[in-house]
Amino acid sequence: MDEEAPAPRRSDATKAAILAAAREQFAAHGYQAATIRAIAAGAGIDPAMVMRYFGNKEGLFAQAAEFDLRLPDLAGVAKREIGAALVRHFLERWEGDETLMALLRAAVTNESAAARLQSIFATQMAPLVVRLSGERGAAAAARAGLIATQILGLALCRYILRLPPVTALKPDEIVRRVGATVQGYLFDA
Repeated sequence: MDEEAPAPRRSDATKAAILAAAREQFAAHGYQAATIRAIAAGAGIDPAMVMRYFGNKEGLFAQAAEFDLRLPDLAGVAKREIGAALVRHFLERWEGDETLMALLRAAVTNESAAARLQSIFATQMAPLVVRLSGERGAAAAARAGLIATQILGLALCRYILRLPPVTALKPDEIVRRVGATVQGYLFDA
């Protein structure tokens, strides 16, 4: 007996059109310059529909943007240098990727964006921690969570809040200091 897949609902098609238009706008103009009006126009709908489906720009951004931490291959890195290598990687990612900064800004006030950021660290950082530490389950999740506190806290203070003592630090000093903490979270060093 052949079962047919249910026909897609019109709301699914509308959401897909909004997400496609949002991705195009965010990629072309960045988070700040992209507008709900332009996204709605790109999707061929009224701006109120964007708000109906996503609540606000932050919620839309959290759903539309693709985020890859692009975690480095650490196979050739000495174990004692892995924490520093991760911190250096994240500094470079934060400084070179407007979408990550926009997601962090949005996550502070928007539940959908916060859930997206949590998912990114759970699906991308946690497996790396499992590979590096050899731990699984709650222990690996705790290590990944503690690393996230350092990485996200650093990004928030350096790039969003722009705390002068943190922005004044040279990248090598941040790598040395925060890298030692991340190293400890990974290996109980």
